[in-house]
Amino acid sequence: MVGESRKGPDARLPRSRLDELLDELQTRVEGVRGTRDRLNGLLEAVISVGRELDLPQVLHGIVEAAVDLVDAEYGALGVIGDDRRLAEFVPVGVSDELRAQIGDLPSGHGLLGELIRHPEALRLGELSEHPASAGFPEHHPPMSTFLGVPIRVGDAVFGNLYMAEKRGGADFDEEDEAVLSTLAVAAGIAIENARLYEEVRLRERWLSASSDFTRALLSGASELQVLEGMLERARDITGAEMCVFYLAGAGGELRGSLALGEGAEAHRGIVLPSNEGTLAAVAARAEDGMVTVADVAADERVTVQHEGWKGFGPAVAVTVGTEEKLSGVLMLARRSGRPPFDTAEVAPLPGFASQAALALELADRRRDAEQMILLEDHDRIARDLHDLAIQRLFATGMTLQSAQRFVEHPEASERLARAIDDLDTTIKIIRSTIFGLREHDVPGVAPKLRLRSVQAVDQAASLLGFAPALRIEGLIDTDVTQQVAEQVVAVLGEALSNVARHAQAREVDVSIALAEGLLAVTVSDDGVGISETCRRSGLRNLAERAERLGGEMSVTRRPDGGTRLEWRVPVAEEPVDGGPAGG
Repeated sequence: MVGESRKGPDARLPRSRLDELLDELQTRVEGVRGTRDRLNGLLEAVISVGRELDLPQVLHGIVEAAVDLVDAEYGALGVIGDDRRLAEFVPVGVSDELRAQIGDLPSGHGLLGELIRHPEALRLGELSEHPASAGFPEHHPPMSTFLGVPIRVGDAVFGNLYMAEKRGGADFDEEDEAVLSTLAVAAGIAIENARLYEEVRLRERWLSASSDFTRALLSGASELQVLEGMLERARDITGAEMCVFYLAGAGGELRGSLALGEGAEAHRGIVLPSNEGTLAAVAARAEDGMVTVADVAADERVTVQHEGWKGFGPAVAVTVGTEEKLSGVLMLARRSGRPPFDTAEVAPLPGFASQAALALELADRRRDAEQMILLEDHDRIARDLHDLAIQRLFATGMTLQSAQRFVEHPEASERLARAIDDLDTTIKIIRSTIFGLREHDVPGVAPKLRLRSVQAVDQAASLLGFAPALRIEGLIDTDVTQQVAEQVVAVLGEALSNVARHAQAREVDVSIALAEGLLAVTVSDDGVGISETCRRSGLRNLAERAERLGGEMSVTRRPDGGTRLEWRVPVAEEPVDGGPAGG
């Protein structure tokens, strides 16, 4: 009986209850195991994102870890820029082909901008129903469930983590939100470490570039070569597509420019009478000598050479100079659509510019010292020529003159007369050379044509990228009037400027020759040759200068390629003295 009562219907109830309790226990055990696995996954993700120091890799690693932790199909990290828009967008789950079809990455409108405006966790079962939702562009994959949390670095919001499409069709839950928020805290620490590391590395690279720049200038390397190296290093460090350096004159004019990178040809060799309307002027007016712009092509302050910035967006410009002297302005630009220059990237730039200015100033002082030594050598050579060579030639001329009256043969007498004339011409040439050697810049006195020609050719070297060859023949310092000399200097400047802008030449030969009352200025290059369709206003000006002096100008193609410009005017020769007898 007792046994029968235990097998009755009431005995089945405890067993059913026990089964339920066992099932519940199993569920809880599995839940605990799942929670433990998820915590382990979160810990591994935190360690993983904290292991990297390269910022782009850190950002990508954060998104990948987040997608795995909350089981999302799509994920992204948006970096907030200074303008409260998305400066960077790092997606995961979208192929490169699909990204290309979608087009430009989001900038922070719609739902993504909601987290920028209100940096708090946001969880949605249907994102299209949110008031801030602006829809998707063409080719964008469909998304419904959404989870977003902010990433804080210190007290500032660095960016946001965006997750979409929970796998299995479920909604993101509170646990997903908690896990993602925890990961965001670890991500903020990892990003801060990576940014500090990046800043230190940037400063080291700028310091290394400054050191190399100074060493190269002081070692005697070409200033043009060193400046080009400076541009290349600055472009590489900042990741800019183009780098431009304008040389500044004492009066604020831009004497020429160097440029490297994409679109550099639009800025290379530019000469402007003023810096007004340029990005260089904007930087010069800035309190700290540096300015960053988000879109240089659309900046209203840039009105000169505006077409040169077409296709470019973010730009930075910094003055290069000391308190006493502005040497130039360094400008860097990125293509439109690329991230702007952030503070960490350009913070060392003024220090680099100051080092460059100091190095340029020291190089100028070194050149001044070398010039003084050269001038002293010129004075010594001039004294030796005057005291030794001319006196010997003069004595020889006197001897020939005295011997001429003893020669009875007409032909011999004629040859002696020609020899005396040759000696007279030689003495005049040597004296002209002495005048050129002794020619210095004297305040209030216009320099002689020989020195001014050398200076004009030296100035053109910065525009051409190399030094032209210069040959001077004849007594141009004594037999060429000041009026004609002014025209010659103007012709040299215009002709060499034309070569720099249009010829793409690698060699330029300049000749100034005075013979038999005709002064000829010739500028010959090995460039692409003159085009029939090019503007000829500059050449017309040169021709008119020659015509006003009774001369002419011709421009011809060289047989071996390039252009030859010859500018000729008559000059009334006036002898320096009366010959050997004049001492």
